[in-house]
Amino acid sequence: MIFDSLQILAQYQQQPEPGGLGMTYWLIIGASMLVSMAIGGMLKKRFTEYSQIPIRMTGAQVAEAMLRQNGINDVQVVSVPGQLTDHYDPLRKTVNLSEPVYRMNSVAAAAVAAHECGHAVQHQQAYAWLTFRSKMVPAVQFANTMQQFLMMAAMIGVAMFHSVTMLWVWVAVFGVTTLFAVVTLPVEFDASRRALVWLEKSGIANQMEHERAKNALFWAAMTYVAGAVAAVAQLVYLIMMATGGRRNN
Repeated sequence: MIFDSLQILAQYQQQPEPGGLGMTYWLIIGASMLVSMAIGGMLKKRFTEYSQIPIRMTGAQVAEAMLRQNGINDVQVVSVPGQLTDHYDPLRKTVNLSEPVYRMNSVAAAAVAAHECGHAVQHQQAYAWLTFRSKMVPAVQFANTMQQFLMMAAMIGVAMFHSVTMLWVWVAVFGVTTLFAVVTLPVEFDASRRALVWLEKSGIANQMEHERAKNALFWAAMTYVAGAVAAVAQLVYLIMMATGGRRNN
């Protein structure tokens, strides 16, 4: 997909669209949504399938055991509402497991619980990529707040005043969220790696169950990959639009 997107973006450089965002941008958005939906559907399918394969411990017990064996005693495992709402909160030091993951004793629950504990281990060991991502959070929150306003200002500026100044501001702000999406990739892949290593060493899952846990975490990681690829494609397009507009003014 990324190669197709970049070919489309390269065509824009030869034929700029100064009157607005153009069809290419919305094609990128549409394609990104379709890919994200497809990956999300596969993730839910795998989670449902592997939720039917029992193991001897619940997700909560897996999380508590992994934390304890890594010498982490100041992180609490709690249940939160929803499905696939699992996350690690470094500020409150809690591993938040969705209700199905918290109470179920299945391959899927074990994989998700161990993955979130992988983030707790990263935090304990001051994993560089996690530290960098955490420092980016205030800037990302500001960028997310401003993006809609800047998008409208950029469109008006290009269409009515033939100015790309606000477009460059939008590019800069969008670049922050894009960088965050890219930095998230090593954080998520490393957490999954730590989870799989621990599941294998602990003996909680046999070889077949371990492979299924690996597959479930793979599809979870692909949601982040799709998001990062889409963000990079949009950012490259906006940069080409800004540079194209400057050449034509």
